[in-house]
Amino acid sequence: MFVQLLCTVLVIVNICDDVSAAGRPRHIVFIVADDLGWNDVGFHNPDMITPNIDKLATEGLILNHSYVQPLCSPSRSAFMSGYYPFKTGLQHLVIVNYQPVCLPLNITILPQKLKQLGYATHIIGKWHTGFCSWNCTPTYRGFDSFFGYYNAQEDYYTHTTLDYLDFRNNTSPEKTDNGTYSTYRFADEAIGIIERHDKTRPLFLYLPFQAVHAPIEVPEKYEAMYPNVKTEGRRKYCGMVSALDDAIGNITKALTSSGLMEDTLILFTADNGGWITEHGNNYPLRGGKVTVYEGGTRAVAFMHGSGLQKTGTVFDGMIHAVDWLPTLTAAAGGTPVTDRDGINLWPSLSSASPSPRTEVVYNYDSHPFPEEGHAAIRMGDYKLIDGYPGLYPGWYKPEQVTSDLNITHISDWANKYQLFNLKDDPSERNDLSSSQPDMVKKLAARLAWYEKQAVPPNFPETPDPKSNPALYGNVWSPGWC
Repeated sequence: MFVQLLCTVLVIVNICDDVSAAGRPRHIVFIVADDLGWNDVGFHNPDMITPNIDKLATEGLILNHSYVQPLCSPSRSAFMSGYYPFKTGLQHLVIVNYQPVCLPLNITILPQKLKQLGYATHIIGKWHTGFCSWNCTPTYRGFDSFFGYYNAQEDYYTHTTLDYLDFRNNTSPEKTDNGTYSTYRFADEAIGIIERHDKTRPLFLYLPFQAVHAPIEVPEKYEAMYPNVKTEGRRKYCGMVSALDDAIGNITKALTSSGLMEDTLILFTADNGGWITEHGNNYPLRGGKVTVYEGGTRAVAFMHGSGLQKTGTVFDGMIHAVDWLPTLTAAAGGTPVTDRDGINLWPSLSSASPSPRTEVVYNYDSHPFPEEGHAAIRMGDYKLIDGYPGLYPGWYKPEQVTSDLNITHISDWANKYQLFNLKDDPSERNDLSSSQPDMVKKLAARLAWYEKQAVPPNFPETPDPKSNPALYGNVWSPGWC
């Protein structure tokens, strides 16, 4: 009772931010939905059946301007490191199976920070920040356990990519789950960790689900939930979202029945926008995955639970993926992290007060073929895109045929700017670059300042023959870099 009263009195100065209202350690569950579109959740689109996600979002804090990178590996590297990918060499496309590349090992990443604070740390799902060396893999980078896969995508049932197994239980290949739908399997693993957890220790559970990334596969009962969706691919995709929603509902039930929910802070985010050609949808935002338009980079996101003082509302402050390391470290009671691109937003999020972040760099890629967009920055309400914006530059409604994506050659965009006022024009339909040259100049100068801090993309084009899974019992395996 004394601790609860003391924390209530002193919360304004964040002295008790590392514990729940009941004076117990704060647990953190960090959920990532892969390739989930802006328009693919019920609280944005009533046609989607996501009651568990909607309940957590609407009872928590909906993050309305939470930015990520246009693609998987870059976003995940930002979540884990607190650095923009153009400073770690991961700004171009994604880490490919055969590349000897991973998030630089000299960076202390999020689970290592939380482990220093006494947290039990677990990851279930997709890693995708490199695996060529054992030192790059989760259990060597601060996680107590890992159940999941290393690469970008795989079959939901066989857990293979390019015909080779990519499924691990800690460091061992997991060969007994062939035929088990991964969304089910990952939820069951999470529930087991929750039920076995020592309640005297804080828990960090990182849940980067496979869903809803391609391939588009789902048990029939979920597809049947969308009889009015005419396009088979979109119908299956919507079912995948609802299967994910069921998994999240089962995990929150386990948190409740285990007595952990009251003391748990949940963060939910997509890793990038919905993939247009794989039936994800971001309407009315422009573009999608693989573009620096808002549809590729403005993520569905929310927080729920312990430490949030003002809930049932929308947070309109700017957030970027790099902010989650310092923010979650602060929520866990750690020393403020101030030496990275990320900003500690916990004081703002916990009190639903204005965000100190005033600008976001969407990407900077110096590769000759920046398929995911060359460079873009937001300062205040204004956004500048420098050069090629990435694939899928239009506005796509659900079930819209996407054979014509208006893809133009990258060189056609050289030395071109686009300027948008996102407050007045969140769908990026009105290019102001001709009418506001001074604003273009201002944002271009700031972007150039960031470009000077960039390192070259670490993206070897030639496959490393040592990566061949045939050398490791037909399993994608570390130990070759």
